[in-house]
Amino acid sequence: MRFVLDNSVVVAWVLEEGSEVANAIIGSLAEARAIAPSVWPLEFANTLLVSERRKRLTEAQALRARDIGMGLGIDVVPDHPPRVLTEVLAVARLHGLTAYDAAYLDLAMREGVPLATLDDRLAEAARRAGVPLVEP
Repeated sequence: MRFVLDNSVVVAWVLEEGSEVANAIIGSLAEARAIAPSVWPLEFANTLLVSERRKRLTEAQALRARDIGMGLGIDVVPDHPPRVLTEVLAVARLHGLTAYDAAYLDLAMREGVPLATLDDRLAEAARRAGVPLVEP
């Protein structure tokens, strides 16, 4: 099984926020393959950087979290700027999402795979779009 893995799940798991759902989804990677849009590495890096700036993580902890995240084996799917600036933008407008979140939903729709997210707004948009959610 393949599914789109939203940054919200990775962050909750890597930063040990006690999310049973995140733990179950990441645990499923033993049998499943996670894919993410090309924005994921930047989004993950920004989350770690903001966590450092807010003194939630030290630099050493952020680097350790980075290595753990990179070790998950997430397949990053490249996209072309013209498609992002038309189709992903249209998905964002239609569902009231940020362009970043729309990239995850768009990828799930394009690939015909479920979406794993802890983001309520993104989950609701996926339901409206007919994209199944990963339910651990």
